[in-house]
Amino acid sequence: MATPEVKAVERLLGSGVPYAYAVKAGPWIFLTGHEAFDFAAGVTEAVAGTPGFPLFGRQRWRREGDFILQRMQRILQDFGSDLAHGVRLDQFYPTPAAVDPYHLARRAAFGDYIPPSTSVVMERCFGGESGISTSLIAVVPRPECEIRKVYPSAVTASASSGFVPTVVCDDFVFVAGQMASGREHGLDPRAHVPGHSLWAGTEIRKQTEFIIQERLKPALEAAGSSLERSVKAQVYIQNVENFPDFVDVWTQYYRNIPCALTVVPTKGFAMVGGIIEINLMALTNGAKRVKEVIAADIPQMAAYGPCVKVGEFLLPSGLMAIGRDGHVIGKTISPGFPGLAHAGFTQAAAIHDYAEALCKAAGASLAKILRSQYFVSDTTVFPGIATAWASRFGAQPLPFVCIQTPPEMPAPGMALIADFWISTL
Repeated sequence: MATPEVKAVERLLGSGVPYAYAVKAGPWIFLTGHEAFDFAAGVTEAVAGTPGFPLFGRQRWRREGDFILQRMQRILQDFGSDLAHGVRLDQFYPTPAAVDPYHLARRAAFGDYIPPSTSVVMERCFGGESGISTSLIAVVPRPECEIRKVYPSAVTASASSGFVPTVVCDDFVFVAGQMASGREHGLDPRAHVPGHSLWAGTEIRKQTEFIIQERLKPALEAAGSSLERSVKAQVYIQNVENFPDFVDVWTQYYRNIPCALTVVPTKGFAMVGGIIEINLMALTNGAKRVKEVIAADIPQMAAYGPCVKVGEFLLPSGLMAIGRDGHVIGKTISPGFPGLAHAGFTQAAAIHDYAEALCKAAGASLAKILRSQYFVSDTTVFPGIATAWASRFGAQPLPFVCIQTPPEMPAPGMALIADFWISTL
């Protein structure tokens, strides 16, 4: 079996954390968790500005965007690729004020083609001073990896964002993060409870149904796919109390459609009134790859959806450290030992156990991880996550992003939700 090609630093910022900043498997390249700091020196003058005159030159967040994307371009060139061969972007910000400066940097770096993008506001990035966290999936230029841009008539991006709503590449369809936006500005009236009514549906149900019916379905159909070909969705929702209604609506459409599902608490979005954003990955109707549901002996409540194997990828749903008794693992001890990052360690160890069980059932290994997203209630749990990884894999670098969500998680005591992409090659 092929081993992914990894570019890594052994000691991120001089710590004991080995970080894989780039992973290549076949033609696919994953750049995960990039923020505007040097892997050895931290935040440099190129980002922070001249010590005596930090406001001289470009605005701070524009400098962050330039730093991140220029480094990404250099890494891709080392793999024989470039930004023009990106197929998906994920961005997290601790404040909406960072978005427009980053968009200027993104347009300057990508030019006319910006891949399908998802951008949401969270509590904080991994670095305490970071205003932007960016992750990119790209491909090496090959005839079979030609990128086809799709512009569905009903699915657009705002002028300030400028990304392509949907692309097709090597059997896969990548749909940008979708919200219940109208044709002009703001929420579509069809996705909104009228202000004059006390009961006319709920916002989360109406926005979820609108996104599925009016955004995801048309985007997939324009790309030569359909909902039935969905393989992985990431859903960002404001207020965890909305999770049950979202899952109920989602299940009405996806009950018989195997699709990995990760649901993440989120602080805010680009659109005022929007409380949910969904991005989606699917197969084309003519794809040679097939999807297969992978089952393992893990607690049913540990994920909101199935684990899907499709070609060279194993795509678990977002994993949570729920035990067989329905409680968060370690929650009785964790509050008393934050100095040990006890919650991070015990929950990450359980999640890694669940992921490894799914890998074993699929004939894969968690050691071939391509991308790991840890959504945490507080970044102080990350040392526990890193220790849990090291206890299993030693000094093997981890391709991670760590993003702090709002403090309310789906279950009492829950400290993290983990989303993995794993190679089956």
